[in-house]
Order: sequence, then C-alpha cells, then structure tokens
Amino acid sequence: MRFMLLIHQGDTPLPGSEAWDQLSPAEQQAVYADYQAINQTPGVEPGVRMAEPDDATTVRVRDGRLLRTDGPFAETKEALGGYYLIEADDLDGALAIAKQVPAPFGGVEVRPIMTFG
Repeated sequence: MRFMLLIHQGDTPLPGSEAWDQLSPAEQQAVYADYQAINQTPGVEPGVRMAEPDDATTVRVRDGRLLRTDGPFAETKEALGGYYLIEADDLDGALAIAKQVPAPFGGVEVRPIMTFG
C-alpha cells in the first residue's frame, strides 16, 4: 500500500532560523541523520521540505472564478512543512516509518493513497 506522511512542523527549529542556530552541532547532525535514515528506508521516496506557510497561495474556484489568497487560508500552529510518499505493507508499517521523523516536529499525519480502477 502507498501512504503519504504529511509532516506538520509546529514550532520546529528549521535550518536557517535563529532557533536552528541555537541547537548544538550534534543536535543538528542528529536531525539530518534521522532524515537520511528515513530516505534510505526501502519503499520511501526522499522527502521534500516545503517553504514557510507565509509563502503559500491558496486557490479556490467559485462560480467559475479563480479566488486567490496569499498565505495559508486558515491560521494554524502546525502548518504542513513537508511530506514523504512511502510504500508499506500496511498501516503498522507506515506508522513505523512515521515515528522515525525527528521528534521536534508537531506531528506526522499518515494517510493511505487511494487507487482507482
């Protein structure tokens, strides 16, 4: 089964931020090592970090008209920060991969990918 792991960043220190710079080099390397380990797990497509929520544009179509909103539509403390697409035998296998995402993150949503046909 294919799953998407949606990484909610919360108030996680991200590379390039003041909070990240306050982490020790060992703590920074541990986060990088955790991601490298996930990326090397069979069935995992390497993850992608997304830009900050303030850089988002939300698009909706109403009555055939495009409505564009700068930034995230809803205020949230745990905005989507990145994702993985993974292959796992079942939900338990997907959860085993999800729990490897470094601890500072706000949460990881595990969602099955639907197949049709």
